[in-house]
Amino acid sequence: MRISDTTGTDLGAVVEDFDHTTASDSDIETLKQAVYTAKIAVLKNQDLSPGAFLDLGRRLGRPETYYEPMYHHPEFREIFVSSNVPENGKQIGVPKTGKFWHADYQFMPDPFGITLIHPQVVPEKNRGTYFIDMGAAYRRLPEELKTEIAGTYCRHSVRKYFKIRPHDVYRPLSEIIEEVERKTPAVRQPTTFTHPVTGETVLYLSEGFTVGIEDGAGNPLGDDLLRRLFEATGQLAEDLVHDNIHLQSFTRGDLLVWDNRSLIHRARHTATPEPTVSHRVTVHDAHPLYEGMRAA
Repeated sequence: MRISDTTGTDLGAVVEDFDHTTASDSDIETLKQAVYTAKIAVLKNQDLSPGAFLDLGRRLGRPETYYEPMYHHPEFREIFVSSNVPENGKQIGVPKTGKFWHADYQFMPDPFGITLIHPQVVPEKNRGTYFIDMGAAYRRLPEELKTEIAGTYCRHSVRKYFKIRPHDVYRPLSEIIEEVERKTPAVRQPTTFTHPVTGETVLYLSEGFTVGIEDGAGNPLGDDLLRRLFEATGQLAEDLVHDNIHLQSFTRGDLLVWDNRSLIHRARHTATPEPTVSHRVTVHDAHPLYEGMRAA
């Protein structure tokens, strides 16, 4: 296994000659450290079956099955499928996922540490995923904004971008909303936390899932503060051009592994969609989301 930094970017490492079936435990730890420090590791020349992809995920941690079944791979429920390509006339997974800034499972009580994406059908032109390093974004905040958010908490919910399921057709909207709020009530996490491996301070919020910010006693601090944080970090840049935004490209055979604590991401979709299919496995590593968080 050879690991090298990505040339000319602040994010990323390239991993070559990696085979999870022969990798030692030491190799796996080295790979995970590269993910924590470089934030994204691109494993080259990975042509894995769904079962082998899941096995790779298991080498890195405990896979988390997505809570909504319509995203599941038909054979491996731990694999989340994003696809606009029907198979045998049937929709597998969900198309156009993730077209907003978010960290995976940010709206759940125990978000996982590592995300793996294995592209299956790669677009010819509009390929890639946008990322923001929220550790670096915090360091770049104006000092007065850092002072304002010290000791505060954010609430995260799936309510803004929850996708209607096939069985929701003809259901009253109020009934669907009630179910969403009951099954996935908003969760409260510190606005900033200490990464349990790197010790970095991470700003933990996203335009897609963060619905409120409050002081330590639970008093709301207003939407303007959130808006200023979204703006400062680049999440309101409609053209997706900002010093904090990194476009990670990929080619057939690439497999992306990233630090779900430190990064938020956004899928690259265009007005004229191209065929695209990707498989995702998400895993809990050996650490809680942040230093000081009680184990779930």
